[in-house]
Amino acid sequence: MNIIEFITNNISTFLALVTTGVFAGILAGLLGVGGGIVIVPVLFFLFQSFGVSPESAMLVATATSLATIVPTSISSIRSHNQKGNVDFDLLKRWAAFIIVGVLAGSWLVTRVEGTLLTLLFGVIATLSALNMLFRTGKSALYQQLPNKVGQTVMGTSIGFFSSMVGIGGGTISVPLLTLYNYPAHKAVGTAAAIGLIISLPGALTMLVFGSTPTDAPVGTFGLVNLIGFTCIVPLTVLFAPVGASLAAKLDALKLKKIFALVLLLTGLRMLAQLFL
Repeated sequence: MNIIEFITNNISTFLALVTTGVFAGILAGLLGVGGGIVIVPVLFFLFQSFGVSPESAMLVATATSLATIVPTSISSIRSHNQKGNVDFDLLKRWAAFIIVGVLAGSWLVTRVEGTLLTLLFGVIATLSALNMLFRTGKSALYQQLPNKVGQTVMGTSIGFFSSMVGIGGGTISVPLLTLYNYPAHKAVGTAAAIGLIISLPGALTMLVFGSTPTDAPVGTFGLVNLIGFTCIVPLTVLFAPVGASLAAKLDALKLKKIFALVLLLTGLRMLAQLFL
């Protein structure tokens, strides 16, 4: 590769990562969805375009996404807490169980094939998209949260599955909480705090204990790509308030439906890559 090709390829990579940060930030603020649900598939396909295998691309995308959620969730928590939408009582009850799930899930990521994570993300993305398309505005199935055993299972499952696919928890916890008649705004605010509980131990586990794939993108340590992290985070933090501002001016419900369709196609494409 000559110097011109090297510069061109790196500029393209930089622009792609910056665009990912902008898009993830706006969607997080506009629709209340976690940035990970955007970042993981973008990095998954982007890394493959650089010659990284699908298996390695998914491992690195998952870990890098979790790392980006750490600073963005802190910013989001502050914003939601100012509005009184973070349920600290629920967090106290769930935190230990979420962390147990995260440690189990993130450790498993360092030991399994990337194809399993691709399958799991494809399924979660597809189910999340269908939920946004058909359950938005529907009444709750239950009137209150389950008993202590049920909540233990919920917290552990949220931590386990979210860490395995590189998402902050909002994708799973918000629809799950609202099924139990939990206030929607408080569910979104509390999910931001859940995202920090998931992302910090999850990213550290994958950074320290993950074995860097031989074909991993440049700048990958453990399973976290620090170049991707550095490019994405500032733009995500910067553009999340822009998305929140747009939410007050645009029809967020219609936009959520459009995003759900894109997410559905993304999830199905990831599943198709495995089976076709």
